[in-house]
Amino acid sequence: MPLWVIYHTPDIFLDDASKQELAKDITSFYTNVGLPAFYAIVNFIPLPAGSLWKGGEIPDKPFVRMAVDHIAVRLDNSVEEYNRVTELVEKALKPHIADKGYDYEYHIDETERGLWRIDGFIPPPFNSDAEKEWARLNKAVPYTADKIENYNH
Repeated sequence: MPLWVIYHTPDIFLDDASKQELAKDITSFYTNVGLPAFYAIVNFIPLPAGSLWKGGEIPDKPFVRMAVDHIAVRLDNSVEEYNRVTELVEKALKPHIADKGYDYEYHIDETERGLWRIDGFIPPPFNSDAEKEWARLNKAVPYTADKIENYNH
């Protein structure tokens, strides 16, 4: 599950259309590597004027702070892999944030899978037949051990 919590000044992401466009691009970031679309959770949290401070000051232009949790897949611990992934994140954000001149910052945490459940199910391993079925159905469903034998973790 990637969980995106997008904190922002109250003057942006005012309508569902602008939120949906960004949420779809974020979701595509994950479906392009085979994850089910329903794994991608995006929360937009507008902060009232005077509630978001940057460097001890109220931002003088739109500002977005994103906190991202990755649980479904862990990256290889290499600068090259981190750079590759953050470049893809930048590409997804660009038309919605950078191109509009907004200031922004994000971080991505990687969380262990052991305490993760979806609708009571232990999510199947990455790229397993069971996960591919979840992606095809776009929902969590029961699966058996034979559906997780053929995967590369």
